[in-house]
Amino acid sequence: MTTLKDKKTVVSWSGGKDSCLALWRAHRAGARVAALFTVFDEDGVRSRSHGVRREVMVAQAAAMNLPLVTADASWSGYEAAFVKRLQAFAADGVEMAVFGDVDLDAHREWEEKVCAAAGLSASLPLWQEDRLALVREGLDAGIRALIVTVNTAMAPAELLGRTLTHELVDELVAGGVDPCAEAGEFHTLVVDGPPFVAPLALVAGDIHAHGDYASLDLRLA
Repeated sequence: MTTLKDKKTVVSWSGGKDSCLALWRAHRAGARVAALFTVFDEDGVRSRSHGVRREVMVAQAAAMNLPLVTADASWSGYEAAFVKRLQAFAADGVEMAVFGDVDLDAHREWEEKVCAAAGLSASLPLWQEDRLALVREGLDAGIRALIVTVNTAMAPAELLGRTLTHELVDELVAGGVDPCAEAGEFHTLVVDGPPFVAPLALVAGDIHAHGDYASLDLRLA
């Protein structure tokens, strides 16, 4: 992994556990994290990756004393919007972008491509480490995350709204579900962790079904 020490860095932020662990590792490696970066839908209401409300993600960033920089895009315009924002970061002196991917080659290739287009280096602090060990490391570090979306073709819908714990990890493993969810079995939303100065207070709203996916709508309390 390219060294992060003293590098001005931006973190590609989904709001989930892997982004948070990658951010925490970047902090510990001595990176100078300038901002979190999230792409939202065309209306700027929900995150493009996990469907989280903008105000919740803004609150996440504020709880870590970091700015949240955003772009709004359709899926078809996602890459162009991503590169344009990375170019703006580069013009502001950012040298590296951090991503939380673990072992999907196509994701790494895309991230390296968009960073190269903007003159940045891509850093993947979790790359090719054991999935289960990474989940347990995050939990041991104090990362607290809620399961907010479930792919019901790959994991039980009853996981929705549950807090990821060591006990739940054991349950997932026993049921044949990857607790890292690298293949998109579920998505998480971090509500507390080592970078947070205070936990988020959220209230659960409706459950929305879209194809094989079920998502829990969370709002600020």
